Amino acid sequence: MIQIIPAIDLRGGKCVRLRQGNYSDETVFGDDPVLMARRWAEAGATRLHLVDLDGAKAGQPQNSTVIRRIVTEVTIPCQLGGGIRDDGSLDEVLHDLRIDRAIIGTAALKDLDWFRAAAKRYPNRLLLGLDARDGLVATEGWLDVSKTSAVELARQFDDVPIAGIIYTNIANDGMMQGIDDGTLEDLAELAQGSHAVIASGGVTTLDDVRRLRTLAVDHPKLSGAIVGRSLYEGQLDLAEAIQVAMEEEDEENGRTEERRTREEQDRR
Repeated sequence: MIQIIPAIDLRGGKCVRLRQGNYSDETVFGDDPVLMARRWAEAGATRLHLVDLDGAKAGQPQNSTVIRRIVTEVTIPCQLGGGIRDDGSLDEVLHDLRIDRAIIGTAALKDLDWFRAAAKRYPNRLLLGLDARDGLVATEGWLDVSKTSAVELARQFDDVPIAGIIYTNIANDGMMQGIDDGTLEDLAELAQGSHAVIASGGVTTLDDVRRLRTLAVDHPKLSGAIVGRSLYEGQLDLAEAIQVAMEEEDEENGRTEERRTREEQDRR
C-alpha cells in the first residue's frame, strides 16, 4: 500500500511552500500550521511530514514551538526534517518535541559515521532524506548540490537500521508538473535496496498516485508518497488520493491473483 503523507512546510511559524526549494519563491498557505495539521488528519492522513525550512537554512531546528503544538494536538505520528545535524538537535526532536521519525539529509552526506551511530542509537526512527537534482544529492536546505549520487549514498546505508529513505527530485518539487519518468526510474532503483522508499516532489494528480501504486507492485519497498502544493492549491484531494492508493492496491492484487490462476492452469 502507498501511504499518502501530507507535507507541512514551516517558515517563520507559518505554513508555506517553496518552488524547487527556492527560499525567494515562497507561497504562504496559512498562518496557523496547527489548523492545517488538523485538517489533513481529519481528511484521513495517517502520518504528517513536517519540514522546518528555517532550520534547514540555519543548521538547527527553528520552529520548535509550532512543531510541539502540532504533535500535541494531532493523534497521528509526525516526521520532521530540517536542520537536524547533530546529537543535540536529534535528541531535541525525538525526545522534547516527541517527533516519531527524524529526517536526516545534509548530516548523513557530510558525516556518514555520525549518521550510522545515530541510526543505531535510534533504530528505525531515522529517515534518510535524499534531495537530488539530476540524480545528485543537494544539501544545506537544497542550497548546494554535491557530486554524490543519491543512489550511491543510499547503498552505503543498506545495513543501517533506519526507517526508510525519502527521495525528492528538487526539479519537480512545488512545480505542479507531475512525476517524470526519470524520477520513477530513480525510485525503482532505490527500492531495490534494503529500506522502504517514500517519493516526494511532483505528486500532483490522481494519475501520479496511480503511477506510483503501479510501480510499487513490482517494487514493494516503495511505500509512500509525500504531497504538498497540489493539496494546498486544490489540485489533489487528500481523501480521494488515499482512496485511489487503496483501490489500486486491491485492483493489482486481483490482477496478480488472476495471473497466478492462469499460470497454474497452463502448468496443468
